[in-house]
Amino acid sequence: MNTERAEELRFKTHCRTITETDIVTFVNVVGLHEPFFIDMEYIRENMTGSHRSRFAPGPMVISLGMGLLATYVPGIIKQVLEGREVGPFGGMTGVQARLRGALFPGDTIHVEGEARLLPKTSRGYTLMELQHLVINQRGETIADFTETITFLPQANPKSLT
Repeated sequence: MNTERAEELRFKTHCRTITETDIVTFVNVVGLHEPFFIDMEYIRENMTGSHRSRFAPGPMVISLGMGLLATYVPGIIKQVLEGREVGPFGGMTGVQARLRGALFPGDTIHVEGEARLLPKTSRGYTLMELQHLVINQRGETIADFTETITFLPQANPKSLT
């Protein structure tokens, strides 16, 4: 068994079933008033296959994935950074995403993934990647995205002279 500190940590979240109300609310809150999301007649006349019914916009899938992981993030950070010297949390600095499938009302999703610690930057920043695989009830990955979070450089101790 490797006794070194973990450079990465795998995780799996609880599940959430998506409703039509969830999708409509998200679309209205963020203002995605495209016919694909608000006009059911347009969808029926212009879309094909399973997309002929209401579906969630891509930014919603990513937001749901982040939300499902949110309650786990403090524990993940604590485990991955255990025994390491890092500065204060600096926030999210990037997201790279790929949507692979659609999310429909009635689908139940969860997130699986891993947290990876990257080498410290030359300026002393610590970066951690949180990979999210948003998976539906059929085991299909509908989104794969990686969120990068940053920890600021440690403050230099003040000189005692």
